[in-house]
Amino acid sequence: MKPFSYTRAETVGDAVAALVANPQAQLIAGGTNLVDLMKYDVAKPDAIVDINRLPLKDIEDLPDGGIRIGALASNSAVAYDARIKARFPLLSSAILAGASPQLRNAATTGGNLLQRTRCYYFYDPSTPCNKREPGSGCSAIGGLNRIHAILGASDTCIAVHPSDMCVALAALDAVVEVEGPAGARQIAFAEFHRLPGDEPERDNTLAHGEIITGIRLGSNHFAGHHTYLKLRDRLSYAFALVSVAVAMETADGRIVELRIALGGVAHKPWRDPLAEAEFSGAQADEATFRRVADRLLAGATGQGDNDFKIPLARKAIVRALRQATSGRPQDQAVKAIQ
Repeated sequence: MKPFSYTRAETVGDAVAALVANPQAQLIAGGTNLVDLMKYDVAKPDAIVDINRLPLKDIEDLPDGGIRIGALASNSAVAYDARIKARFPLLSSAILAGASPQLRNAATTGGNLLQRTRCYYFYDPSTPCNKREPGSGCSAIGGLNRIHAILGASDTCIAVHPSDMCVALAALDAVVEVEGPAGARQIAFAEFHRLPGDEPERDNTLAHGEIITGIRLGSNHFAGHHTYLKLRDRLSYAFALVSVAVAMETADGRIVELRIALGGVAHKPWRDPLAEAEFSGAQADEATFRRVADRLLAGATGQGDNDFKIPLARKAIVRALRQATSGRPQDQAVKAIQ
């Protein structure tokens, strides 16, 4: 392992200053992703800045009925918070579909947003990877690409974002709070993560020196009609091949508002608000659900090994919409079986 310095930040300003002073510095909180990357010789920071002492662990009510989640709130704390379960059950379901209890106890909200792809080639320094070493090539294109993107890929990268939580946050129109050298700002969740384009090494739109301080969720009417459906190779402790987060409001058998985000299919949680808007007022039935799936997957392209993801995603979208409409989300269905 490459030698590195270690410091503890006492304030957000300390953390920002440390990042500004050393472009090779990285923050550590739960460390559930960074430590692995360092062990694999993928991440090689000169300095580690521990931010666990920062006052960013609270989950707070907002005046509009929304909620603010501190960047250092653990995934477990968020998933089991009574307010989250009551008002934002989609988020709780998505978090509990990921990782293991031990990892959820350590992993943080901010870290979840920043976790990196699980592409085999990204984790193997002996192979070319544009995300790890820009300009070296993408080994997944023409290689083993069963887990890779079918939407939003580029000629430089076909990796996918691994998070479950972020798919739910995308569907819920979360806002990311950040602070940096230029002060504090807010980033709409749809603008936070990036598609690879010709800069696949950039996962997000954070500016140099900025850190995540929290997540905001506005009030909504989706608690009664939601689901998080995750399809994977095994039931637990596996990343999604395809996942679907649905949040919707219905009235008299018709769709009033629809939010739907896909995971495991693109470099970022995949959402198309224009497509969602097309189905406002549509009958909430199987024919509509199939049209939604076709619309969301327009332009989906397989890479060979992952061609199966396209029909899998189509069926998953229809199933998820059916679950959300019925008010019987996936996690409740699993509990009923157990």
